[in-house]
Amino acid sequence: MRTPLIQRLLDLVSHFRRDRSLQRQEGWAKRFSTLAISFLGLIMVTSGCLSPKLERRETIRYGQRKGHDLTYELMQPKRSNGLGVVVMVSGSWKSNPDSFTPNIGRAFLKRGYTLLALSHLSQPKATIPEIVEDITQGMRHIRQHASDYGITAKSLGVTGASAGGHLALMMATRGKEWTPDGDPMVHAAAVFFPVTDMHRLGKIEERLADGGPPESFRKYFGIPEGDTAAWKVLATDLSPLKHVSPDLCPVLMIHGDDDEVVRWEQSQWFLEAAQDQGVTAKLITKPGKGHGWATILFDMNDLARWFDQHLNHAP
Repeated sequence: MRTPLIQRLLDLVSHFRRDRSLQRQEGWAKRFSTLAISFLGLIMVTSGCLSPKLERRETIRYGQRKGHDLTYELMQPKRSNGLGVVVMVSGSWKSNPDSFTPNIGRAFLKRGYTLLALSHLSQPKATIPEIVEDITQGMRHIRQHASDYGITAKSLGVTGASAGGHLALMMATRGKEWTPDGDPMVHAAAVFFPVTDMHRLGKIEERLADGGPPESFRKYFGIPEGDTAAWKVLATDLSPLKHVSPDLCPVLMIHGDDDEVVRWEQSQWFLEAAQDQGVTAKLITKPGKGHGWATILFDMNDLARWFDQHLNHAP
């Protein structure tokens, strides 16, 4: 008998399988179905365990884009530690509000973290610049209502994987620009295989001689064909790597060195930039691993420990 969690994961696998021909053509996300299947296998093994006990769980609307509600899901454990972690629910900048469940967030919930699973309108309905705008709006909403959720806006963590990792690092590197009071948007970040440099997307051989992105990426950004000047400006705006500063919050990245979707170097480049600025940053390399692996949920404990170490000391 299929549990609701397993059914949701099966739906996720089905979604990625339907997109396989497009993914191969675009050369962008050919391993996302493998990642989903890995998640499914692990959850099937552990689904006999009880889900984390929650004091509160509800879906909260934070805005609207093109007639679609924008939401985040609040998951608060019965024994809260008073700290919040925002989860960027995004893969290939597509977002399914139902894809993040308490079982997936177990590493955080069992430590008392309140989770806020933040979703956005998926591309191509929304471009990546629009997605960043919406995620920023959602973060502002979370900070504004933090006290209502029993957490503090002065000590928020952020996490995500792949495109979700990119959005998380955008909030870590540029969030201060977008808060009304000029305070940091988040105070610690811990992510899997993030995109950090839009100027170096995909494989080297895919980049065009004119300096623009691979053709398969252009529609994600809403770039007019042939407008490489606009692309260069936008790529800088959307690259966390280009906005690393000495006041960046502590950042942890976990990345497989055999990742063919988001190159391992994306995390290495970010680490080097952070170290150059004297920022606390760490990269855990998973030898031989690609864009996701069967035991990735266990590695979420490393992310949670990072927040244990750094969020409690946030100002």
